[in-house]
Amino acid sequence: MGKTKRTKPSETAGKVPLEQDIYDTKFVKTKNRNKIRLRQEEEQYVDSNLSKKILSTARKQQRELEDGSESSEMVGQSRSRMVKLDDDIDSGSEPDEDTLEPDTFYENIDVNEEDEKAMELFMSKNPLPRRTLADIILEKITEKQTELDTQFSDAGTLQIQDVDAKVKTLYEGVGEVLKKYRSGKLPKAFKIIPKLPNWEQILYITDPSSWSAAAMYQATRIFSSNLKENKAQHFFNLVLLPRIRDDLAEYKRLNFHLYQALRKALYKPGGFMKGILLPLLESGNCTLREAIIVGSVIARNSIPILHSSAAMLKIAEMDYTGASSIFLRIFLDKKYALPYRVVDGLVHHFLRFERDKRELPVLWHQALLTFAQRYKADISSEQRDALLELLKKQTHHTLTPEIRRELQNAKCRDAEDAEPEMDFD
Repeated sequence: MGKTKRTKPSETAGKVPLEQDIYDTKFVKTKNRNKIRLRQEEEQYVDSNLSKKILSTARKQQRELEDGSESSEMVGQSRSRMVKLDDDIDSGSEPDEDTLEPDTFYENIDVNEEDEKAMELFMSKNPLPRRTLADIILEKITEKQTELDTQFSDAGTLQIQDVDAKVKTLYEGVGEVLKKYRSGKLPKAFKIIPKLPNWEQILYITDPSSWSAAAMYQATRIFSSNLKENKAQHFFNLVLLPRIRDDLAEYKRLNFHLYQALRKALYKPGGFMKGILLPLLESGNCTLREAIIVGSVIARNSIPILHSSAAMLKIAEMDYTGASSIFLRIFLDKKYALPYRVVDGLVHHFLRFERDKRELPVLWHQALLTFAQRYKADISSEQRDALLELLKKQTHHTLTPEIRRELQNAKCRDAEDAEPEMDFD
């Protein structure tokens, strides 16, 4: 049998008693671990009853916030944010749709008289007449009664049917409810309107012009969710936009529920552009206040690049108004990777003012500066030279030097794409 191996005696055997050394060699010695334990009285716990009270209070506050957003009539009673013409509308971040606080939009706008006069110089002398759902319905009813053709494309999409007297009475009652609506559930008869073939006609019976602001917000939610884009466009253009413009004209600020309705309308970005933004600019009399309010909705929410690009091209081709520069600047500040076709359209938009003898507003120069800062690398050398020539005709004492410096330091797209010439010598 082999001998059992013994562990070597400790090097410090002479310093400890023999029995202790024998004991240490036979048994594993535990390592010293310094465990820090809190005494029971030092450990901090939250009592279960207190936890329930905290959760209950948090839920109650959340419900109060939600109820307050539904029932408040006007926003900004706690504080207001003043916005001047040269303020940067886009904060550079795009918060989530449902986290925007009620007082983060522009309730009070400090509009300088000089800025307002500058805007009026570029407004259309013969603005297009405003048309509402009532106008379209009446035209269509008249057409049906007289059996004449109509030239209005909007009216041609409407379906007019003979409405039963009981149905008419029902929706007149729904309209009375919507006049006084503040919060809570809506009538079921109203929720099924988007599914009806003649939904515009039924909607007209409820008299949308008399709805409360809270009812308009709820209606926008329903119609944005249940209508296709082209039909939602009609609702935005014929119902929501006239109400917003009337509210701004009368109160000089926008009701919180109507502002939220604008945000909900943006869930159908194509309908929003064709039903609110472009008609507002095409009217020719978009005010500075209207442009900033609608622009803040665009600036604070994400929009697909295709819809934004199409809107920018359309705005660049329109007859110029001061509001056009506001919206272009907002879109440019979103820093999209724009197609060259859009960039070329914007360059052409600015170059067409080379022979304009009017004194352009500061908004135009701000939009050009933003374009130069964001997309100087996407223009061609020829376009850069043309823009530099433009700055000799249209100048601003503060902004023009900044624009010129941006363009002169630009590395143009054709310089990047050009292949180096081969030397065969």
